Amino acid sequence: MLRRILLGMSRSPQMKKAVSSLPVSSGIVARFVAGETAPEAVLATEKLVSNGLHVTLDHLGENVTDQNAASATANAYLDLLRKLSAAGLTKNAEVSVKLSAVGQALPGDGEKIALENARTICLAARNAGTTVTLDMEDHTTTDSTLAILRELRQDFPETGAVLQAYLRRTESDCRDLAYAGSRVRLCKGAYKEPESVAFQEKRQVDKGYVRAMKVLMNGEGYPMIASHDPRLISIAGALADRANRKPGSYEYQMLYGIRPEEQLRLARLGHTVRVYVPYGEDWYGYLVRRLAERPANLQFFARSLISKK
Repeated sequence: MLRRILLGMSRSPQMKKAVSSLPVSSGIVARFVAGETAPEAVLATEKLVSNGLHVTLDHLGENVTDQNAASATANAYLDLLRKLSAAGLTKNAEVSVKLSAVGQALPGDGEKIALENARTICLAARNAGTTVTLDMEDHTTTDSTLAILRELRQDFPETGAVLQAYLRRTESDCRDLAYAGSRVRLCKGAYKEPESVAFQEKRQVDKGYVRAMKVLMNGEGYPMIASHDPRLISIAGALADRANRKPGSYEYQMLYGIRPEEQLRLARLGHTVRVYVPYGEDWYGYLVRRLAERPANLQFFARSLISKK
């Protein structure tokens, strides 16, 4: 119930204004968000890479309904890629793009605009020596996102996909995407979805996650296991062993600021571990979804409210 309330808050302008004005905001945001600017994101990336980790960077924002704002987001990614390249980080750092931030939600030609903006980002990423992963958003955008992915992969087959285990369709989508060269990030999902399309109970979501992992690990693609759950991480390792996968033929992904010691532990064992690093001014929706995912995150936020003045 608390998770559903928080996910509802993620789209509330009133709550955004209230939380943004709290003195604690800078403290809690700093744990989960690398900063508001590209230079801050690059600094966070340098630190993570120096510790043997890989990175994917997300310029925060979604559901853009203005074409100029969509173009501005695309340009922000181009600037970020230039800065990553100049810092020599593109061997270990890629970018994650939400299509609704680059035009998908625009009326009329939104999907076409998003495709063209994403194509521009993919070309810049390739020229910089790195890749792009298309983030997945709420279920109403899934078909559109996968259609744009198919278009992009004609010219940029290295483009990564994201699938969400709480959606009932995901096991089937995994089968469609588990082909050679296909990079697929599997996450649980962080949007408020109806029961008709998504599992509601944690146990159901976990079972769906394991079923999807089995498909990806036994397929010919490159699975990216995005989870902080110790049990699911352990199962992922066992499934990789059964599929005769070696470290480097799949990777673990975790969010910036969550279980950093586990990230380092897995990296020391020889696994590829990629940290999802968000940055930008539009951090509110992202923050609230992180609080909704784990009670420990909400407890951290409450302690910060008490301790900060």
